[in-house]
Amino acid sequence: MTEADLIDVAREAMIVMLKVAAPSLLVGLGIGLAISLFQALTQIQEMTLTFVPKLILVFLTLLLFLPFMLHTLSDFTRSVMDRAIAGG
Repeated sequence: MTEADLIDVAREAMIVMLKVAAPSLLVGLGIGLAISLFQALTQIQEMTLTFVPKLILVFLTLLLFLPFMLHTLSDFTRSVMDRAIAGG
């Protein structure tokens, strides 16, 4: 493997990391923003109000996007292994 191949693998790994992490992070960000806006409007400062809905929705998002995440990670692993076999 040359340096260019290693840079390509590292770049692809970062893209895969973003693809896998983005759904749950975006849902957490969105629900956190909505709850904080609700708390600011109603002046309710309850800690469980922010934690419980975010936990539930991120868990449901992980269940929903798990096939996509698994497919993305297995494709990346397969491509890295193919490159390692071809280069080694």
